[in-house]
Amino acid sequence: MNSAEWLTANEAETIAAGRQIAALLPARGLVLLTGDLGAGKTTLVKGIAAGRGIATPDEVTSPTFPLIHEYGEPVRIYHVDLYRLDTEQEVLSLGLDDLIDSRALVLIEWGERFPRLWPPGAPQLHLKHLGGDQRLIRLVNG
Repeated sequence: MNSAEWLTANEAETIAAGRQIAALLPARGLVLLTGDLGAGKTTLVKGIAAGRGIATPDEVTSPTFPLIHEYGEPVRIYHVDLYRLDTEQEVLSLGLDDLIDSRALVLIEWGERFPRLWPPGAPQLHLKHLGGDQRLIRLVNG
């Protein structure tokens, strides 16, 4: 199991960490973003999308209500938020298998709520709010 960590003190540093992390993630496949509400998951996605040259940080927003946002043309990042879903059946109805099998990176927030749905060893980005604007970001591969 490989891991790396970043400590950020504000939103700009979290976006900058996301730009660095973008280079470490696979071009396609699934990555789970975990952490408490307000930990900075969407802010990190802003940096990842910018690091991939797909979208500016201002273009990336939380997919809490639409559940899925697409970035790139053709789509190269799917940003999924499962916060409002309660059952595995609701998650399965989204068709995430097709997204995961696509040529895009699929970043899933709140995926830890449905661990049986993901392949073992899926990479994870865990964010921990340390107080104030400080965050600890840990990338765990495998």
